[in-house]
Amino acid sequence: MKHLLGRGVSVMLAAALMSTTAFAGELVINTDTSDPAPKAAFQAVIDGFKAENPDVTVTWNLFDHEGYKTSIRNFLTADAPDLANWYAGNRMLPYVNAGLFEAVDDVWEENGLNETLASAAGSMTIDGKKWGVPYTYYQWGVYYRKDIFEANNIAVPTNWEEFKAAGATLNAAGITPITIGTKYLWTAGGVFDYLNLRTNGYDFHMALTKGEVAWTDERVRATMANWKELLDANFFLENHAAYSWQEALAPMVQGDAAMYVMGNFAVAPLREAGLTDDQIGFFQFPVINPDVPLAEEAPTDTVHIPSNAKNKEDAKKFLAYLARADVQTEINKTLGQLPVNNQSQVGDDKFLQAGNKMLSSTTGGIAQFFDRDAPAEMAKAGMEGFQEFMVKPERLDAILERLEKVRGRVYK
Repeated sequence: MKHLLGRGVSVMLAAALMSTTAFAGELVINTDTSDPAPKAAFQAVIDGFKAENPDVTVTWNLFDHEGYKTSIRNFLTADAPDLANWYAGNRMLPYVNAGLFEAVDDVWEENGLNETLASAAGSMTIDGKKWGVPYTYYQWGVYYRKDIFEANNIAVPTNWEEFKAAGATLNAAGITPITIGTKYLWTAGGVFDYLNLRTNGYDFHMALTKGEVAWTDERVRATMANWKELLDANFFLENHAAYSWQEALAPMVQGDAAMYVMGNFAVAPLREAGLTDDQIGFFQFPVINPDVPLAEEAPTDTVHIPSNAKNKEDAKKFLAYLARADVQTEINKTLGQLPVNNQSQVGDDKFLQAGNKMLSSTTGGIAQFFDRDAPAEMAKAGMEGFQEFMVKPERLDAILERLEKVRGRVYK
């Protein structure tokens, strides 16, 4: 009987060890960082944390992206890890509203994060509380052919009138001002985001993507009117709906188009296609309304403590470690992206330097991108509408009415 009892205890202990449920001194982390660079970066973070906290055993459960998206609500509810990665802004809102993420204001206050992570503070705040720690982001903006601008005596535009004047000069020279491929829709979402952020500001943009504002609102119409000015001025690549974002790089490489509203991931393929850093430049999307503070588009990766976590004490230690300037410097060297901590070091890549300067000084807020900020059904309908508007701007009323119907259904 004693032998059988001992065996039963052994089985129970083994089961406990195999479970993702934390026991004393164990920190369970779930992430979807399965691509090579994110995986290597996160492994280094875990190794560094373990070296400084040898009494903590870290169990890391690695998911692929799609599997993670379908699993996260289940594991947050049923068998929560101590930490889980996700995204800032409205992407974390459903889990905050459902009571599945823990507020971590104490981590921010005790580690001075309101200063060092200031640029992302707004996108981590809901109902006046902080809900996680951001560790990497990358900039969006306008990438352009410096040599084409110089050949046509075009200065980098800083406001709407200068931007439109640059487009007129380019068109007169037979060069398309902006290349874009909207075959997969999200590129049109990026253009909408910047136009809306510059027309109406961050708070309005977030309210719109949260379903709090009607798509038929006059402020949305003001954004679309600004977009129509560019369409009427032949700003965009013809037949853009037939091109992917990568295919739309070709006109820029060939000198047939001069600008691209895009994320920093476009730099590598432009270089691979033969453009030099002397030929490529970057600038902040120009001011439209001078009364609106400049907000930026910078998709931000984050780590959160689930409300049902077993080991919140060590989870908070990990968040404090992840937020440190030296740790974020190393993570982002591996990722080729930007640290959120404004005390971190950025590599000598000129585009990372430009993005870091822009984002670390941002006071108007950081948006996450239309298909992260809006729920999936609304994002899909919105981006379909944006692409349709670019092709058939006369359909604006019907498009906005359709989006308003979707809003009524999605945000019940």
